Amino acid sequence: MAELSSWGGIRIQIAVVGGGDCSLRVREMAEELGRLLAEEGHTLICGGLGGVMQAACKGAAESGGTVVGILPGDRKDANPYVGISVATGMSHARNAIIVRSSDAVIALPGEYGTLSEIALALKMNKAVISLGSWDIDGTLRAKDPREAIRLLSRHLGLGIA
Repeated sequence: MAELSSWGGIRIQIAVVGGGDCSLRVREMAEELGRLLAEEGHTLICGGLGGVMQAACKGAAESGGTVVGILPGDRKDANPYVGISVATGMSHARNAIIVRSSDAVIALPGEYGTLSEIALALKMNKAVISLGSWDIDGTLRAKDPREAIRLLSRHLGLGIA
């Protein structure tokens, strides 16, 4: 685990957002991203369901990371890799909680739910790294999960090249 994974003792929380359904290629990217976030010592926050969310959770959980799922309904809906499940009963409105609880957002391909999370993050002045997701002014573009981590670390001032 990286030593520079917190700001003054506060653990960094990174939201990973993307589609509830995704291709095998996107699933593999999300899983690698989750693994890399865990290796850096970051807490992963997501919507806690399937697709991109489950793949990122799997990568993080299998690498010993902390995984928080902010669920649209009940705790029983969480994918099997969520370590801490927060049942909101808020459906898509939970996207605001996901973004507000994060220090930065990494967006993978998804539909309008992903777009809403990107927009909320930009409105809240959070860094947004797009990894094959929506091409929107104000987001940082990454070509692969490793570049996403480098951009994240540079933006958060963690000194990791």
